[in-house]
Amino acid sequence: MSIVRKIEIDGQDVLFKASAAIPRIYRLKFQRDIYKDLRILEKSIGEGDEESSNLDLFSLEMFENIAYTMAKHADPQ
Repeated sequence: MSIVRKIEIDGQDVLFKASAAIPRIYRLKFQRDIYKDLRILEKSIGEGDEESSNLDLFSLEMFENIAYTMAKHADPQ
């Protein structure tokens, strides 16, 4: 079972697929544990207050890596 969504990015429709396979695919592609990375991201965001959140380059790269993984999972081409 999975969730597939189409999101328009820069005028193009991009498919994203979320399933239980995402953590494994993420680990194989990036040699990192997605759950540890998400915990680090959660700490850097803080309580959701814009002034207190501190997103660094690693956090932004992690967002990009997860989006890439979900897009490739939906459309492996």
